[in-house]
Amino acid sequence: MDTFTGRPATLQLGGGQWSPGMETPLLGRPEGDCFSYTLKPQDAYGDRNPDLLQRVSRAMLTENAGSDAGFTPGDMVEFTAPNGGRYSGVLKELGDDSALFDFNHPLAGITLRVDIDLLGVL
Repeated sequence: MDTFTGRPATLQLGGGQWSPGMETPLLGRPEGDCFSYTLKPQDAYGDRNPDLLQRVSRAMLTENAGSDAGFTPGDMVEFTAPNGGRYSGVLKELGDDSALFDFNHPLAGITLRVDIDLLGVL
């Protein structure tokens, strides 16, 4: 994600927007500071979990999305959990009887470089 060419992103530390490992390098930095840091997956969005690759029957997919819904591998699809919550998965492959979804965070397993231009501190 790049917010340097558009509207700046805002972040409230400790609010759960970022993991503690992502927030720690920001602590104590003065307004106007520009810096970069690298985060290992376990300090950002975690390692990829192979258990989060799940098959969903085409019947269930059709039942929840409607028979006229079209899907293409790479699509992000939102599901409703039994408790009413929502969760998303990326469609990896679509077969005649089932669809394979990846419910890992899209940035899981990736080493991140974070570039910061700290415009203001409230």
